Amino acid sequence: MNKYTAVVKQDGDWWIGWIEEVPGVNCQESSKKALLESLTITLQEALELNRGDAINAAGDDFEELNIAL
Repeated sequence: MNKYTAVVKQDGDWWIGWIEEVPGVNCQESSKKALLESLTITLQEALELNRGDAINAAGDDFEELNIAL
């Protein structure tokens, strides 16, 4: 299981947040709980889209390797 960092803040009546490690994953909701749920869903969708794009770009005869930091 990978861990990601949510940067969140309240701005007026809204909660806004970003995922530090993945550009473009950001959300706005009326509660902190709803924001964290939206960020989780959006992050999952972004990772699935990125995986699909990478596999399509690789074409045929590719290898998948894990990289740990």
